[in-house]
Amino acid sequence: MIEQLLSNPFILLAITFWDLSWRGWALWIAANKKDKFWFILLLVLNTVGIVPILYIFFISKMKIAKKRKR
Repeated sequence: MIEQLLSNPFILLAITFWDLSWRGWALWIAANKKDKFWFILLLVLNTVGIVPILYIFFISKMKIAKKRKR
């Protein structure tokens, strides 16, 4: 089943667009925050958008909350 899905060029294009969109947004946030570790991790790992989504909605927000407490 997975082979049939991945052999379809439209599905591959959709997955690529999905991943590039999330990865680009997450890389932009990490670069603006000067967060080198997360920038390199997001650049190297290919997780079809899972790690970038986690970074955007959870990890980047946690760092903002920590700075506000100081």
